[in-house]
Amino acid sequence: MKRREFIVLLGGAPAWPSAAKAQRPDRMRRVGVFSGLPNEALGQIFFKTFKERLEALGWVDGRNVRLSYRWASGDPGRIRDLASEMVGTNPDAMLAITTPALSALRLQTPLIPLVFVNVSDPVDGGFVESMARPGGNITGFTSFEYSIGGKWLALLKEAAPSMIRVLVILNPQNYTSRGLLRTIEAASPSLGVRVEAAAVGNVREIESKIEAFGQKPGGGVILLPDPVTQIDQQQTIELALKYHLPGLHQSRFFAAHGGLMSYGADFPELYRQAASYVERILKGEKPADLPVQNPTKFEFVINLKTAKALGIEVPQTLLARADEVIE
Repeated sequence: MKRREFIVLLGGAPAWPSAAKAQRPDRMRRVGVFSGLPNEALGQIFFKTFKERLEALGWVDGRNVRLSYRWASGDPGRIRDLASEMVGTNPDAMLAITTPALSALRLQTPLIPLVFVNVSDPVDGGFVESMARPGGNITGFTSFEYSIGGKWLALLKEAAPSMIRVLVILNPQNYTSRGLLRTIEAASPSLGVRVEAAAVGNVREIESKIEAFGQKPGGGVILLPDPVTQIDQQQTIELALKYHLPGLHQSRFFAAHGGLMSYGADFPELYRQAASYVERILKGEKPADLPVQNPTKFEFVINLKTAKALGIEVPQTLLARADEVIE
């Protein structure tokens, strides 16, 4: 046995520092929030939701917990640097927002508890051993299951029955994009829609793909969730409108800012749930024992003003199922 291992066994050094520290209720705790979202305003809204839920659970910033926030703007180099900086503050727990943020934090620490949101299929991504028993120092709340891809295509087809081709914009480096594309392709034959996958790595590539695709009629566009596809979502929305392409994205931001539709998890609810997990960790529970959970609440938003601009008459049956209709 190595001397270091012997010391750990002899001293009973804990694998979960925060769990041991939780026995000292008078100590100020530290919680880091690390966002890989490309939209800082959106990240701040989610941070506020997370903070408010913690306060409701008795953890008030500046009184018994110190919250710190870092935003990496979707920049890979910045994500690595800020992840190292945040781990260096020695927090008791961290909230990781997006897969790139979680990946960067995981490389920095195998011990500090990490609770994630905006991450999908964490088993396939190698973050946890299983959904029910995560193991290690990571757990959290997924933003979707792959089957939602077929749902997206079906909703878009129902809104725009004349759509016979759809451009699926994705970052090929994102493993979840590949999973979503498979379910979209599987659903396409029964809906009479031909799928064209567009692999992109930056905003300019998104623009060129939409411009080329939009030269022919009968098209639609689905933006798969990824920091790359969200860096300049407003420009993407405007291009889709220019080429009369009905579009869909999982984020409500898309529909609220001129896209035709959005369908995805109720993200504020995911952040409230994440706060509950952080609270349990601060009280001594281990991430390994907290199951990863899939979303149970979803938001369906239709922008009727955009539909009119596209010349689409959205069926009343679809409007009746929407959680919000923007007019």
